[in-house]
Amino acid sequence: MRAMILAAGLGTRMRPLTDHTPKPLLRAGGDSLIGHHIRRLREAGITDLVINTAWLGEQLERALGDGRALGVSIQWSREGTPLETAGGIRRALPLLGEAPFLVVNGDIWTDYDFRCLPAAPPGDAHLVLVDNPAHHPEGDFLLFCNSATLAGGGKVLDNTAETRALTPPGMPLTFSGIGLYRPALFAGLADGEAKLAPLLRQAMGEGRVSGEHHSGRWFDIGTPERLAALDQALSR
Repeated sequence: MRAMILAAGLGTRMRPLTDHTPKPLLRAGGDSLIGHHIRRLREAGITDLVINTAWLGEQLERALGDGRALGVSIQWSREGTPLETAGGIRRALPLLGEAPFLVVNGDIWTDYDFRCLPAAPPGDAHLVLVDNPAHHPEGDFLLFCNSATLAGGGKVLDNTAETRALTPPGMPLTFSGIGLYRPALFAGLADGEAKLAPLLRQAMGEGRVSGEHHSGRWFDIGTPERLAALDQALSR
């Protein structure tokens, strides 16, 4: 399985830390955010990586190179101007191949074990969902599980008034930034800027998105304060 780490964002909310350093190279617990991802992916046997870049991308390339020193192989998808999540994935499709691939946001930290992912999503996407953090209490999507699917996950639907009224109810959770996708989900996009959420919501409406609940540790590094909190947590 190949994995893509999303690293092209401007890091606007992290300024001034990101004025001269790309967000994935910010450090916590003795390593960069992207370094933590690479180590966990390698430990899970996922060593064929694609990383997209835009803002200060040359710093990322200098720091990581072709990945051999880290025990992985890295290909670079250079965007110039950030293309948003779906646009960045669409641009990188020639590097990702025809098989399902993993995508990980570069600005999160988690103890999720990537070996828990299925080999392929049942539909077009399989999402890892987490408990809603304090800064996002309403969640993103609803996870519907029954006794037969609880261990392996369940169906994911958008968190709307209509889906909240379904019986049995779904569990409101937050998208972790970890997803397993089939290339077909993005193949209809033109090359250019595009967001991921509309694609996922359309696929959810057609029953093509599954998901699982990770109840372990997860940090969304959206502010300098959250980065400091992660550094403190990892330094204990």
